[in-house]
Amino acid sequence: MKKNYVRWWVVFLVFVATGLSFLDRQVLSIAVIRIQEEFGFSDVEYGWVNTSFLLSYALMFTVGGWLIDRIGARKGLGIAVGVWSVANALHGVMTNLPQLLTFRFFLGMGEGACFPGAARTVHEWFDEKERAFANGIAIGGSAIGAVIAPPLTIWLSNSYGWRSGFVIPGVAGAIWVIVWLLLPWKRKDANTETAVFQTQQIFKIPFSTILKQRETWVFVLIRFLLDPVMYFMMFWIPKYLSDVRAVPFGQIGRLFWIPFLSLGISNILGGFFSDQLARKEVSTGRARKIVMGCAAALTLAVPLTEFTSSVGIAVACMALYMFAHGCWITNYITAISDVFGPGATSTVVGLSGTAGALSSLILNPMIGKIVQEYSYKPLWIASGLLYPVAFIAFIVLIPRLRPLFERPAAIVTPAEVTD
Repeated sequence: MKKNYVRWWVVFLVFVATGLSFLDRQVLSIAVIRIQEEFGFSDVEYGWVNTSFLLSYALMFTVGGWLIDRIGARKGLGIAVGVWSVANALHGVMTNLPQLLTFRFFLGMGEGACFPGAARTVHEWFDEKERAFANGIAIGGSAIGAVIAPPLTIWLSNSYGWRSGFVIPGVAGAIWVIVWLLLPWKRKDANTETAVFQTQQIFKIPFSTILKQRETWVFVLIRFLLDPVMYFMMFWIPKYLSDVRAVPFGQIGRLFWIPFLSLGISNILGGFFSDQLARKEVSTGRARKIVMGCAAALTLAVPLTEFTSSVGIAVACMALYMFAHGCWITNYITAISDVFGPGATSTVVGLSGTAGALSSLILNPMIGKIVQEYSYKPLWIASGLLYPVAFIAFIVLIPRLRPLFERPAAIVTPAEVTD
């Protein structure tokens, strides 16, 4: 009897999907330098373009998560990647601000279901002592996508024009959907030797029941506090390097990937360390919190970004933030999975993602105003303080992470099946 290794191919494809999601959203943060030159968009208008993305992203995080908990990860994630890939390719034909706002809106609509779908996929295929590592791999793709985006976008822009930076990743997403749907999501039932689909193992929890749980609102609060920091890093670092540090356009691509490589490494390491602790005499809840606490402590160094005169040290501080965030977010999502199980994981990941996107939606135009009329300094200081505040709230409000819903005995996860 051997383990079902198809799950590692599944998690690899999720890795690619989250990579495409971050690549696709990051292209604009690089290409906007050329787009502003061509169309004359102001920083405030660029802030509203980001707001358009966040508006639909916020909505579809919850709606997409709820749907995926009902139709399963295979269909849900396939639809999501298809929608955002088409929207991303359409960026390459835009000719004015209203079109950019529209295509950005549909990009957010598709991408909103990405991380709920990733979390649900991992929960379907892995048990609690492998789950953090698998989540780290799955969401680690987002960082790799962000690593690839700057040099790829700059190379494509210089070689074929900035529009190609949107079209080519869009085509790659369409190819991913075909591969995802062709992957054999069947396994042999250990008792009957007959093939059954993973999507038949759907354990539904009423939405109203999920909303009544205190833990739901704690996870929502944490994302509301912290997501604006990550969106600030994603959307504004290239402009910061260009406007404040006077880094040439071509060199930005040689620097911007470094923080995101740090993020990808820490996504995986954060999950690995957490699972290693869980395999010893440490409860899974405590293992998640230990890694999250260490990550929160690291972010205290982030404000040094503003107070150093060296571009290299500033980029190193950004990389330190990304390393901390990677360890944090992997264990945060895994903690949701540990608490809410197969029937509500995507929904709660979606609710919390919506909270974070709404917070960023409110603050993003303000960021544009602060940057345009004052400086980046308040933003770097806030980036260093919010994670310790969120961690204190987390350990006070949820002193013990425990499963809230019992799984019906008939439901068996793929991680428990051998073939």
